[in-house]
Amino acid sequence: MSLMRNTIAAAMLGALALGTHAHAAADPCKLEISGNDLMQFDKSELSAPATCKEITVTLHHTGKLPKEAMGHNWVLVSAADLVDVANAGMTAGLPNNYVPPADKRVLAHTNTIGGGDTTSVTFPTSILKKGGAYAYLCTFPGHNALMHGTFKFG
Repeated sequence: MSLMRNTIAAAMLGALALGTHAHAAADPCKLEISGNDLMQFDKSELSAPATCKEITVTLHHTGKLPKEAMGHNWVLVSAADLVDVANAGMTAGLPNNYVPPADKRVLAHTNTIGGGDTTSVTFPTSILKKGGAYAYLCTFPGHNALMHGTFKFG
């Protein structure tokens, strides 16, 4: 019985050590965020250190509705441009991922996805200023009222 208890304890300690190592090894330049059918992101802030040369943001749609009804994207802008980019996105349409083509105010964006889907965008940090005021939003029509947050770099 004592040997079995020691074996279980050793296995648990090993698992804890692996879990701690895996968490410590997480890449701070690879960020994840989720959106749901209630028009909510699961995070109100994302941040990356100035040591990143590029940043990858992965968006998960945890809902069930299709992108035509409840699509989500992730769009990075200067904080001052959030409302204007959201308004412009409404008229850009789904074929353009609700982002006007060649809109210089859009620093990075994902495709628009539906329930159960995942998408990513990778962008160079050379487009960002350390400590700059950045925001992210979903530009699907009407979603930005609830689906937005602060992006910190530096």
